[in-house]
Amino acid sequence: MSRKRMRSRPSPHGPNPEKVAKITQPKWSLPPYEIASTEQLQLLHDKSMQILEEGGIAFYDDEAVRILEQHHVKVIDQVAYFDRAQVMEYLAKAPSQFVWAGRNPEHNVVVGGDHVVFAPVAGPPFVRDMDRGRRDGTLQDLENFIKLSQMSPYLHTLGAEIIVPADVPFAYRHLATMYALLAFGDKPVMGVYHTGPIAADSLALAKALYGEETLRQNHILHCVVNVSSPRRLDDRMLGMLIEFARHNQIVDVTPFILSGAMGPVSILGTVAQLNAEALAGIVFTQMVNPGTPCVYGSFQAVLDLQSGAPVFGAPESQLALYLSGQLARMYNLPFRAAGAYASSKIIDAQGAYESVMAMFPSMLVRPNFILHAAGWLESGLTVGYEKFVLDCELLGMYHRYLQNVSWEADEWALDTIIHEVPPGGHHLGSSHTMRHYRTAFYRAELFDYDSAEAWEANGSIDAMQRANQKYKQLLRQYEQPALDPATDEALHDFMERRKQEL
Repeated sequence: MSRKRMRSRPSPHGPNPEKVAKITQPKWSLPPYEIASTEQLQLLHDKSMQILEEGGIAFYDDEAVRILEQHHVKVIDQVAYFDRAQVMEYLAKAPSQFVWAGRNPEHNVVVGGDHVVFAPVAGPPFVRDMDRGRRDGTLQDLENFIKLSQMSPYLHTLGAEIIVPADVPFAYRHLATMYALLAFGDKPVMGVYHTGPIAADSLALAKALYGEETLRQNHILHCVVNVSSPRRLDDRMLGMLIEFARHNQIVDVTPFILSGAMGPVSILGTVAQLNAEALAGIVFTQMVNPGTPCVYGSFQAVLDLQSGAPVFGAPESQLALYLSGQLARMYNLPFRAAGAYASSKIIDAQGAYESVMAMFPSMLVRPNFILHAAGWLESGLTVGYEKFVLDCELLGMYHRYLQNVSWEADEWALDTIIHEVPPGGHHLGSSHTMRHYRTAFYRAELFDYDSAEAWEANGSIDAMQRANQKYKQLLRQYEQPALDPATDEALHDFMERRKQEL
């Protein structure tokens, strides 16, 4: 690992780089889309409780089993059987909303209630762009995507391992990734958390940056616990869950279900299993440390039973999403909804349709956290530079959508309608239009609204080409947030010690 020191420094591309407008965190003000009646939702809950009581959830970790038994959960051969009254007792200990803190307090966000958080893709080993095609990710790519996330007004967090840096040795790759997240931006970060020891290293780096007391008092890191469906939590997931919970950090419990493989082909059966798995993880988190902030996650896709490949944006997935969102609201838990998922390998019609089909239904279920909101390609195996900035364009539209309709007096424009524009006239030059013409409608920078003739005269540039130009422009204009030199030294000292140990 190179021992370079990261400092805030002027941009080499001029004194006045383009500044990204500050966008406040959106809040949900639309009525949520609900497809189950109160009776049907209760039936879903009851079926989930039946799975927990009769089928159980496997906890393949000795320490986890001891914790469960200390809380009077029946465990047989590492399978835990939860009583429904106990489930509800421990769910009530989880907060309904909480603050996720960033290095810059101005970027703190609220998770839960009516608040919405968008996060970039996490975990792909491959990267793609127009210039070089598909290839292994590098540390430079990781830093680039963190910079793009920092600059986007529509992403509220720098996320986790946006791309796996294959050019960093595996033994200490997580240290390089965590340092990049802490150094190249000042929004909230998730961290790196694949196992208990890796989670412990991420927490140690966060302590070096924030201080132990600040970390203890605030929710700074955010891990995702993927239940290995069906009904199984392994030692890797449980190890990092325990580490994060003991440090009062955010635990996002998200069953990873492909219907037809890790869950049944039926929607109701899949949702009942997903709910049982999510609740088991959240209940266990509260047993480790009551009051730990938790997110109820839903990651559900279907399997193409002819090819065996995952399908994203399928209508069955959206119906399952609506139901799981209703359940999370019933339990008063923050809800993680689907991101811009796509099976497509490139940005083509399939990739665009899949991403919108997966993402827009999430806007209908009062989401609180959306991971993989930008950059996802190839069923999560690839992050695309152009896809990343195009997805951010859509996130801008979703920000506007979530604002709902304004009922301010000026919205009526009655003076203009009645007194200024005659029958058969137009509003193009009216006083109301002139007051609002710069801000009235969301304008997608990467979409073309010119006539065909004007588009052709300007080179017939398509959205992919505009996105390629845009991400390069943003990277040229990036300015690194200041990082205290003594803190930077402490981060590097810890990493050097751990590198030698590992």
